[in-house]
Amino acid sequence: MSYENIKFPSGSRFLVTGGAGFIGSNIVEALLNMGHFVRVLDNLSTGKIENIEGFMSNENFEFINGDIRDIEICQNECKDIEYVLHQAAWGSVPKSIELPDLYEDINIKGTLNMMIASRDNKVKRFVYASSSSVYGDDANLPKKEGKEGNPLSPYAITKKVNELYGKVFNDLYNLETIGMRYFNVFGRRQNPNSYYSAVIPKFISLLLKDQSPTINGDGEQSRDFTYIDNVIEANLKACLAPKKACGKSYNIAYGGRVTLNQLYYTLQKLLDKDINPIYGCDRKGDIRHSNADISRAKEFLEYNPVYNFEDGIIKTIDWYKENI
Repeated sequence: MSYENIKFPSGSRFLVTGGAGFIGSNIVEALLNMGHFVRVLDNLSTGKIENIEGFMSNENFEFINGDIRDIEICQNECKDIEYVLHQAAWGSVPKSIELPDLYEDINIKGTLNMMIASRDNKVKRFVYASSSSVYGDDANLPKKEGKEGNPLSPYAITKKVNELYGKVFNDLYNLETIGMRYFNVFGRRQNPNSYYSAVIPKFISLLLKDQSPTINGDGEQSRDFTYIDNVIEANLKACLAPKKACGKSYNIAYGGRVTLNQLYYTLQKLLDKDINPIYGCDRKGDIRHSNADISRAKEFLEYNPVYNFEDGIIKTIDWYKENI
């Protein structure tokens, strides 16, 4: 994998918030395989204990069942930590439209708590999850940092606010922060069972059961689908990037573009299925097209994603065949 040659000092100590979730648990696994100490802070509201059960016997692993909305917990768990990888958040654009107050509380207040605790405990580097949703109604492709539009959902607003706080904490408080604008991450351990699940695990799960998935809209909306191992690489490299990289946010993607229709028929072919999808209504708050310019991440983070959409989707299908 592309991150196996990334080297941290021996004895490095990490805190991964949301470490029982899809992205978080994969980062945790990579760090443990590298021999580092990893503490996970997760209240299991969206994360799953089965994602981290295999790590419980590792002497370098510690799990704290706690909420980032509790500042005391944040302060306690940042003690003796060098790198914070802040993945804890509630995702889903549609759910944020239903519950904007909850998203404000978790994604904004919780992230602010973590930045305060990291500052107070003199954490070396705070790397946090942002989102491509910050581009909002900007129609330009590819999406490039510095050319953001108006947010289209409460979820997008929370991620934009996170980035503003990230810059302020970097500039005013000397907490080195780096934001990760994830573009439609997919891969092993992504939950297929929620109503709000991302399309790839949902489509794969239904096709394996010989059921028809629903495609929102006409299916011609496009996404820069990004395999999980590229995201792990980006997070680890962000921890070690030079100080000039801090106070900024970066597109974390492969740099491709696939429509939902192309995705669906690729999955059909790879799974050897012949099932017509159901077409539904457009989703409120969704960006129509998404495709990332990743040149900034390449320059400042030395980010060099190895897995394209095709390679990642094959690995993902293999995992779901074994684990569903």
